Amino acid sequence: MPDKKVSHNNQKKIAAINDYSGFGRCSIAVELPVISAMKIQCCPMPTSIFSNHTGFDSFYFKDFTENMPPYMAEWKKLNLKFDGIVTGFLGSHNQIAIVEEFFKNFKTEDNIVVIDPVMGDYGNLYPTYTDETCQEMKKLVKYADILTPNLTEACIITDEPYRPDYSKLVAMGPSKIVITGIQRGHYIGNYCYEKNREDYLIKTMKVGTQRSGTGDIFASIIAADAVNGVNFHESVRKASTFIKKCILKAIEMDIPLTDGVPFEELLTTLK
Repeated sequence: MPDKKVSHNNQKKIAAINDYSGFGRCSIAVELPVISAMKIQCCPMPTSIFSNHTGFDSFYFKDFTENMPPYMAEWKKLNLKFDGIVTGFLGSHNQIAIVEEFFKNFKTEDNIVVIDPVMGDYGNLYPTYTDETCQEMKKLVKYADILTPNLTEACIITDEPYRPDYSKLVAMGPSKIVITGIQRGHYIGNYCYEKNREDYLIKTMKVGTQRSGTGDIFASIIAADAVNGVNFHESVRKASTFIKKCILKAIEMDIPLTDGVPFEELLTTLK
């Protein structure tokens, strides 16, 4: 009898295109356990390798650009199908074209693309980013079903110095947008847009200080929930609440700000 044809697509999968940081709890090191905890296989595609993230005084950085095309080619050979794709930190502007090629190969009418346009925070670019990279990043927004910028990144994408133009983000194509980390007195707000629905703000009580990796946790939950068919409003609220609990646990355990949040302590509560 002929051998049964092997399929690698019998379980939900999300491709996570992001950097790998060995220490600091961010990027792939966060996405892999969070997405897995939500019962979806996470398939990382590294964009760069860091010993620890760029929030530290020094770090080792290895650009993975030249390795990405052959890495992707092996996934094509395996005929992998992804229910979701989530992008994060890109190590160079040349990687934008590679990620576009990834979308051409793996994006379908049925899967969900989440773009987390990691470029900066608190009004500043991250150290490895350039203006050219930021301009190229705008090209990826049109592929997004869901866009998850923070306030700084939303301003960069819309070419506004202080306040993002929400209509510009919508015109770029995403059907859902959440702008994270908006300060509102004692609250942190997430401004949400959904096509054919009135915009809304989801607020959670501010605790502690923002830490590395919380954006990656947020995007991971949003992506996994989208693949699992969870309502967007419910998903944003779940992600916000989970991060708040993680920050409180970090304060309790006296975790340094650079070291992110001890989400491992709470991972079993994430459904």
